[in-house]
Amino acid sequence: MSRVTLLTDFGTRDGYVAAMKGVIASIAPGVPIDDVSHDIPPGDIPSAAWALSRYWSRYPAGTVHLVVVDPGVGTERRALGALLDGRLLVAPDNGVATLALERASRWTAVSVQNENYVGPDRSATFHGRDIFAPAVAHLARGVPLGELGPPLAEPARYAFPAVIRQGGEARGEVVAIDRFGNAVTNVPGDWLGREARVHVGRAVLEVRGTYGEAASGEALALVNSDGLVEITVRDGAAAERLRIRRGSRIRVRGLRRGPENGL
Repeated sequence: MSRVTLLTDFGTRDGYVAAMKGVIASIAPGVPIDDVSHDIPPGDIPSAAWALSRYWSRYPAGTVHLVVVDPGVGTERRALGALLDGRLLVAPDNGVATLALERASRWTAVSVQNENYVGPDRSATFHGRDIFAPAVAHLARGVPLGELGPPLAEPARYAFPAVIRQGGEARGEVVAIDRFGNAVTNVPGDWLGREARVHVGRAVLEVRGTYGEAASGEALALVNSDGLVEITVRDGAAAERLRIRRGSRIRVRGLRRGPENGL
């Protein structure tokens, strides 16, 4: 039997997560369920997409990932089922799967519609319990993805900001702030040359190999575990110290030579 993971913005105090787990356990008794996080900010689709991108491919083939961050619940937005490099995903079709779809070497998708694999009595405000959880449980039991509904050629994509690269300079922005106050940017770390500097606001930051190479309280940049340029403060919060947030613009100077800049 497959393993199931849960990522939501429900928190843990109100019983919503337990309601979904109860549905899954009733249909697929004994299936292991991993709580990834229930602390995504309410309705924050890009935060959910970034979180999913960090772990979906780390799980073994056959894992069923469930994401419920769904500000459009009850509307005509579709319910997405997908197979990405051997892992399954069920989520609202609102862009939460964008990064996973981009990073998968191959994928197929369906619109979850088959009445045999969703709950009989569906609330307009809790599709996580009444549509997504039953679909996930049936997939965990071995029901083929194609049984859940018709093919979906173009899942919804979230419009993440693009990086502009020209010569030895890249212009990007902060795409996420993690719980430590680190600012994750959309600039790939493998673009950096040895003398690269990151400009954010009035600050010009050196690029270090790790947090420990800076003095306590020092602001720096590094390449994080996702392979992206990150702005951080040793023993502090970069978002607070440098007054940056998601969407803050950055410049990176001193990129390596390569085909991306025509050199």
